[in-house]
Amino acid sequence: MRKTIQTFLLLLLIAASSIARAESVSSGRIEVLVDGVRSVDGVVGVALFNAKRGFPDNRAMAIQGRSVPAGKPCKVIFENVPWGAYAISVLHDENGNGRMDKGFLGMPKEGFGTSNNPEIKMGPPSFAESRFELKSTGLMLNIEMKYLRKPVAQVRQ
Repeated sequence: MRKTIQTFLLLLLIAASSIARAESVSSGRIEVLVDGVRSVDGVVGVALFNAKRGFPDNRAMAIQGRSVPAGKPCKVIFENVPWGAYAISVLHDENGNGRMDKGFLGMPKEGFGTSNNPEIKMGPPSFAESRFELKSTGLMLNIEMKYLRKPVAQVRQ
């Protein structure tokens, strides 16, 4: 009887170890390098989305988000991300007000970017254009910032 219990406990331990190993293998790390940040003013916010809802500008709908000081280089790492389909949006919040400033017709005044660096057409890039698959333990993405307006000249006294 004692040998049966020991065998059962050993099998249970092996099964638990296998489950833990399978869970750690089915998630990965996404490293995002943001290129072309034009100034060290403000912060660069990076948001990770797993659905088109809210993408690219509703950070509250993102599953994870990080902010780093603006500058070169800008790097953000998302750890333990389950394998699947995602898209990333980036905002260079130069004035640090926590949102993208837009002009009269909705044209962004601050820099932005999304995964896959899609061509900018009318309106923001879609989730489908920015979508990528995480299906290994590590992925590195380069996102190029886009600025549609020149920086506002600083008034010096």
